[in-house]
Amino acid sequence: MGALPRDAVVREWAMPESVPVRCPACRRAHRYTAPPYPCACGAPVTPPLDPDAVPVPVGHRAWREEWVTVRCGHCGRDGEWPRPELGCPCGTVLRIPVAGPRTPAPSSPAVPAAPRGRPAFRSVPVRTARDAVTAAVLYLRRLGHEDVRRADRHPPAGIGLAGRGVLAQVDPSARPATLRDVECLWLTAMTESARCLYFSLAGYAEDARSRADALGVPLFLLDLTGTPRPVNGPADALDREGA
Repeated sequence: MGALPRDAVVREWAMPESVPVRCPACRRAHRYTAPPYPCACGAPVTPPLDPDAVPVPVGHRAWREEWVTVRCGHCGRDGEWPRPELGCPCGTVLRIPVAGPRTPAPSSPAVPAAPRGRPAFRSVPVRTARDAVTAAVLYLRRLGHEDVRRADRHPPAGIGLAGRGVLAQVDPSARPATLRDVECLWLTAMTESARCLYFSLAGYAEDARSRADALGVPLFLLDLTGTPRPVNGPADALDREGA
């Protein structure tokens, strides 16, 4: 499985950037501020926006177009984050262009080293299926899986994620995950000799939870703050001990 595309590497700046945006469909004027994301070193990383480029309406979704590589200005680590988007009240979704590589600002004082152990989880609010995937990716990175990407195999429900030694399923639907959903994820992970995790917005059917306990599949409930909550013993152990 190939890595996420690195078609744009951009630098992090101290303050979130904002640009004026006009919707080409209804001509409404907006002001868009880029959201910060937490680097593994603990510093906030914000995609620099290109004020001279024209926002493009999103006609269809393609995984390769959903991500942008942002370089942390503090530690130099590259991270994959969702491309900036703005939803207009008229229903048009606009992709906000990011600036290409450019010379970083003068160096700031060194950032103190992060304390030992895993950093505190920094969530993103879940309003869309895309947000749910982002929350799951953030959690997996907190566990130490830095190479998470879209899985080649499509699960029977939701969206599949894959990294070295790990498979995850993100189910943003309004129905509880079923016994079949859990068993399919576990069987796929077994064939690839990988650990598996399940993230659901609507919870789990009772037989799905019982089967997950028997198979050792960690189950997480994604709340609207984007924080994965363990709902069974394997998930509790993973959340406590890490990958």
